[in-house]
Amino acid sequence: MSRVGNKQIVVPADVTVTIQPNNFIVVKGSKGELSFQFNENLNFALDGNLLTVKRPNDEIFSRKIHGTSRALLQNMVTGVSEGFKKALEIKGVGYRASLSGNKVVLQMGYSHNVELEIPKGLSVDIPKNTEVTVSGIDKQAVGQFAAQIRAVRKPEPYLGKGIRYVDEYVPRKAGKTAA
Repeated sequence: MSRVGNKQIVVPADVTVTIQPNNFIVVKGSKGELSFQFNENLNFALDGNLLTVKRPNDEIFSRKIHGTSRALLQNMVTGVSEGFKKALEIKGVGYRASLSGNKVVLQMGYSHNVELEIPKGLSVDIPKNTEVTVSGIDKQAVGQFAAQIRAVRKPEPYLGKGIRYVDEYVPRKAGKTAA
């Protein structure tokens, strides 16, 4: 029994869902359009503004993909109606970020600046030089690019310097003590 897979998806009024043959689903909303090819074994049904995902049997593969497909579809509906955001903060003396055309330029204490090209469909906002916000309609793409930015200089446990998510907790270690 899949608790996630059996939940119904409520489709907002400004979002249209089109179920094409072979479970190719297109979701259009005010922020954009997403499409995905789901597994052909699943059954998708749109009844008014409720979207349901059913599996044909209780085989292991069907059970695995049931909840995952429903979660992906929910993220598509949420993305085209509201969008997704990931906020990062930079801690450390001299560490900063800036935008240069279609690139995020990070000065993170290396001998060179790190430049990351912003993927298509995403937008990056830098209100302060120590705050970076990645936003877009595709949850996976937003999370992936935020993780690439964070990987440039992960937060270290002694001084807490580096790039971290805003809501991330970094456990701190006590440094060396004089004897």
